Amino acid sequence: MAVSSTPCLHHRSLIANNFRSTFLGEKNGFTISTMPVSHTGILRKTIECKESRIGKQPIQVPSNVNITLQGQDLKVKGPLGELSIIYPREVKIEREDSGILRVKKALETRRANQMHGLFRTLTDNMVVGVSKGFEKKLQLVGVGYRAMLEGKDLVLNLGFSHPVIMAIPEGLQVKVEENTRITVSGYDKCAIGQFAASIRQWRPPEPYKGKGVKYADEIVRRKEGKAGKKK
Repeated sequence: MAVSSTPCLHHRSLIANNFRSTFLGEKNGFTISTMPVSHTGILRKTIECKESRIGKQPIQVPSNVNITLQGQDLKVKGPLGELSIIYPREVKIEREDSGILRVKKALETRRANQMHGLFRTLTDNMVVGVSKGFEKKLQLVGVGYRAMLEGKDLVLNLGFSHPVIMAIPEGLQVKVEENTRITVSGYDKCAIGQFAASIRQWRPPEPYKGKGVKYADEIVRRKEGKAGKKK
């Protein structure tokens, strides 16, 4: 007996119509629009940067220091030497009638806030350096460790098979006392710190006996050796 396929086709047509009606919202009495939706704008919040506490402090210029300011270029000359610096666009330097220098922000950005305090410190170091100078002291700790001056060279004996010879940079003065104490002085604070760090780098102080080259005001944290843990 042959079975008619008409009910099956009718049933499939009803399912398709119901699915299309449900998807398009026709069954509930509303239609879905296919109009394109415009993008929503993003609101940007303005970040307010506070003024640096260090950067807003004035810089006192002694009477024996000459200041030459041309745009973003500053030259400082004193009895000990001469230094110059170029400021970035984020900050600017101003000189008041009283002779006081002030470093100010030229832009309201986070980078300008960072540059504000940094370049104020660099400017103050320049003024103090050419008028009074800076110094850094180191100390040699260890049996046989000693230092001496030979002309314009600093000679270090630090336990190696050969002595360490370091040329003293121009503008710096090095003094050795009791063969174990080294004093680096000059008017450029950055150059002093760099040369003192290069001396210390040859033999940094080790934490067990404290042997090596350390800064005079440096505190070396000591470690207890294995033998000290035994009872």
